Amino acid sequence: MKTALIVLATLAVVGLLGLAFPFTGWYNVAATSGDSALEEWVLSTTSRRSIQTRAASIAPAVPIDSAAVRAGAVAFAQMCQTCHGGPGAERSVTGQGLAPTPPHLDDAAAEWSDGELFWIVDNGIKMAGMPAYGPTHSDEELWEIVAFLRRLPDVSPDAYAALVAPPDTAAAPVLADDGHDHVH
Repeated sequence: MKTALIVLATLAVVGLLGLAFPFTGWYNVAATSGDSALEEWVLSTTSRRSIQTRAASIAPAVPIDSAAVRAGAVAFAQMCQTCHGGPGAERSVTGQGLAPTPPHLDDAAAEWSDGELFWIVDNGIKMAGMPAYGPTHSDEELWEIVAFLRRLPDVSPDAYAALVAPPDTAAAPVLADDGHDHVH
């Protein structure tokens, strides 16, 4: 009985200290402070497992054809390139200042399934600066971004420029306008 009381008292003290921690100001929330190896592991493992669990049953709803890839490239240029960079385009100063640093998606997309990429674009990621585009975009538009991400590792800077060029310019004469408007 005495051991049980000691365990309960210890848990109560640890719990109170845990609740008091946010009020101490001890933890540095500056984006420039970086994360310890333990923090990085906890955050990345939690994020990865959460995404995998929630995206396990999501199947692609848009074929990966040239129209979807072009529409996805345009959306990527407008919504993703600022933070992630793109073929021939580095991250903006905003993307460079985020912590954690947004990954270059030509590498990172290979680590995720189509359903996981869709889930990330749809729901965003807390505390990572990744916004949720599901509330402002249709599932079809989000799948087009996934279609582009699948092709991204093979897209040269010149091909990317042609994909995202307005259809009435000489830079993209072979791609017809798909009627998609990503200006919201």
